[in-house]
Amino acid sequence: MAGSDPHKTMSKADKLTKLTLTRWSADWQNATALYEQAANGFRVAKDYERAKEAYEKASKGQEMLSSPWDAAKHMESAAGLAKDLRNWKEAGDFYRRASELYMECGRPQPASDALAKGARALEDSVPEEAIQLYTDAYTILEDDGREQMAFDLYRGAANVYIKLEKYTDAASVFIRLGLSADKSNATNSQCKAYLSAIIVYLYAHDFKEAEKCYNDCYQIDGFVKSDQNRCATKLLAAYREGDVEEIKRVANSSTVSNLDHVIIRLARKLPTGDVSAMKVDAANEEGDEPLDENDLT
Repeated sequence: MAGSDPHKTMSKADKLTKLTLTRWSADWQNATALYEQAANGFRVAKDYERAKEAYEKASKGQEMLSSPWDAAKHMESAAGLAKDLRNWKEAGDFYRRASELYMECGRPQPASDALAKGARALEDSVPEEAIQLYTDAYTILEDDGREQMAFDLYRGAANVYIKLEKYTDAASVFIRLGLSADKSNATNSQCKAYLSAIIVYLYAHDFKEAEKCYNDCYQIDGFVKSDQNRCATKLLAAYREGDVEEIKRVANSSTVSNLDHVIIRLARKLPTGDVSAMKVDAANEEGDEPLDENDLT
């Protein structure tokens, strides 16, 4: 009943799951209903620690009743409470378990969504775990051929990598986003992802990787014809020329302004290092071999 004491309800449910001399099998049917009732009662009373425990037990009960969908929903409720209680490890574990239960139902989208919720919850406190959750979330969708549903997950993972200053990893995720966008015929998202990867490499002052990424992307027709390609071409040309003002001008262009906010912030800080040496290196690469005074031929 709505007015029942959730502590007594929880205790009654616990007794139904314990074997005794007179009870040879657990009564999960009635116990689960009581756990659900107790969870709601604790939540109303704002006893979130006990509510979390009750939802976890209700989830176990639904598992025992061969109802993984309901078990997953209860596990997500427990995860949300663990997050509110700032119990980050437990929150991550619960979201993972919810995802596994959704997969048992053959429901990859909710399974991915559960991991994504966990990733967003852990971004600030446990960023490395958040990245893993994002990665597992978009991998589920890739395996199910639903890459078009994963774009925000790639961006989420890349953003956390950037916060951690792991720029090569961030660029790799944007390239992976580009590949998924290609499979989804999402040309605009694909081109934005490739330009984002190039900007990340340039922010990390890794011109060679930026140029390599550009050359790889140039093999793709959709990118060649895009505004993002024209922007990348101008940006790399400005780096080769060591033209700081042109780099800043291109980095502030409307094409860059249409990228994700985290990429715009990186672009606005370009160039991050001394680009004058690049002009010298480019000249040496394009020029003749230096004169050997001992060579009389």
